Amino acid sequence: MLDKRPYEPLDVGTLPRRLAAAPGLAHRIGPAEHWRVREVGDGNLNLVFIVEGQLGAVIAKQALPYARCVGDSWPLSLERSYFEYHALVRLGQRDPGRLPQVHVFDQEQALIVMDYLTPHVILRKSLMAGDVLPLLDRQMGQYLARTLFRGSDFAMETAHRKRDLALFAGNVELCGISEDLIFTDPFCVSPRNRVTPGLEEDAAALRADRALKLAAAALKRKFATCAETLLHGDFHSGSVMVTAQDSRVIDPEFAFYGPMGFDIGAFLGNLLMAYFAKAGHDAEDHARAAYEDWILQLVEGVWSAFEAEFARLWRTERTGMLGLAELFEDGGDAEGAEAALAALLRDIWRDTLGFAGIEMHRRILGLAHIPEFETIADLTLRATCERRALAMGRRLMLQPDTFSDPRHVSRLARSVRTV
Repeated sequence: MLDKRPYEPLDVGTLPRRLAAAPGLAHRIGPAEHWRVREVGDGNLNLVFIVEGQLGAVIAKQALPYARCVGDSWPLSLERSYFEYHALVRLGQRDPGRLPQVHVFDQEQALIVMDYLTPHVILRKSLMAGDVLPLLDRQMGQYLARTLFRGSDFAMETAHRKRDLALFAGNVELCGISEDLIFTDPFCVSPRNRVTPGLEEDAAALRADRALKLAAAALKRKFATCAETLLHGDFHSGSVMVTAQDSRVIDPEFAFYGPMGFDIGAFLGNLLMAYFAKAGHDAEDHARAAYEDWILQLVEGVWSAFEAEFARLWRTERTGMLGLAELFEDGGDAEGAEAALAALLRDIWRDTLGFAGIEMHRRILGLAHIPEFETIADLTLRATCERRALAMGRRLMLQPDTFSDPRHVSRLARSVRTV
């Protein structure tokens, strides 16, 4: 049993002493006296360690009482590890095998110990390296469908879902970060914003773009008020680890109940930015063109897999309060149930496009930039790639109804790339 000593940030020396008393951990990775610990965290918020033993390895993730990317001038509650733990358990149950298994949760130390995913690498790095991942679209589309559907009133027992909604409503602090950094800061003057040199006039024009700000305000309202399902909450290409055959989802500490299109849109927005960044890294040739095409096929494939799996779950697992079988199937109106499904998917697709567009803006104009753009050494070329992505994102935010399916999104991306 772990003792309840006061919280302290752990290091490679103190972590093994803390974990030595964890039930069952020695049986999983070997005796504590042979553990090797290294700190590998490169994220914005947490300490991350790999603990290796004679039998295996685990990851230990500890929340810090401040934003690591900024320092102690930005304090944060340690409660986020509590919400991450509960999200890992719930999302893992809704799509078994797609999230790491949790072995220890030490609430006093804001510490989660879970599977060490190897030989998996971060998807963002894999995309930058030009890797082709033939199963990624199906696996991520199915993950999104299963977690979003099974965490909603279409599938969950009402009292259970409302208890979960109340639990995750407590994740106020991290939701507040999203509300500010995604939906507000990029569209106004904020000390947290930064832009690539050469993009200053573009940023100023966007801050003066009333139509764009109205779209951002509408998306923020939906984010804050539409509690459809349990979301990962920060689902981007840094939140997925991959091999050629397997994809795993990590880091759901921003989990909350929100609109279904948010997780999908954040993920597709990051794939689209990976597409636009390729021109800043690789010479224009057949290989680059082929990989750019593959990224767009990935965007299309994720939505297609999501749509197919969501429809299957609708037809086979629609047992929650919003299932409404009594209105359709029980009355012999199976076509009505299909019409309700089609209308729901249209709404989710529309939201997905808007959230994808706003994700592209916040990663270029706000605080948290992405390596795909940041590692383009030529600042003029970087600004050009980012400008094209912003043009794409603006269309997605302002005109989502003009894209009836992902192929239209791919066509726009190809046309914007040549501007």
